[in-house]
Amino acid sequence: MFTPSLGFVLCFVSNPQKSSLFYQKIFEMKPIEESPTFVMFALKNGVMLGLWSKHTAEPRVEAPAGALEICFPTENIDALYEEWGGKQVTVAQKPTDMDFGRTFVILDPDGHRIRVYKLSEANR
Repeated sequence: MFTPSLGFVLCFVSNPQKSSLFYQKIFEMKPIEESPTFVMFALKNGVMLGLWSKHTAEPRVEAPAGALEICFPTENIDALYEEWGGKQVTVAQKPTDMDFGRTFVILDPDGHRIRVYKLSEANR
């Protein structure tokens, strides 16, 4: 019987090494695996984040970046936004209050959306 459990997320990127440097900067951690076509980060909750070259992935990648978001919870949206802003990230959405809580969105070098959020008390 299949039991759904998220093991890892793959982002298809143009340049895994360039993307790796971006994620190392914002995550403040080193990847656990790195090759010319693939990089893997072990996130704190056990989920892995893979960065795979869209030029070598099979089957061929057709979808553009930005069609989904990688979302990370945090307790202090504004402090993290200021911290990451000092790391020269591309901002798609400044800290904003939305119906689910407070959030902001940055983009990685390929345009993948990274949403950081804190759920409102009503949504917890």
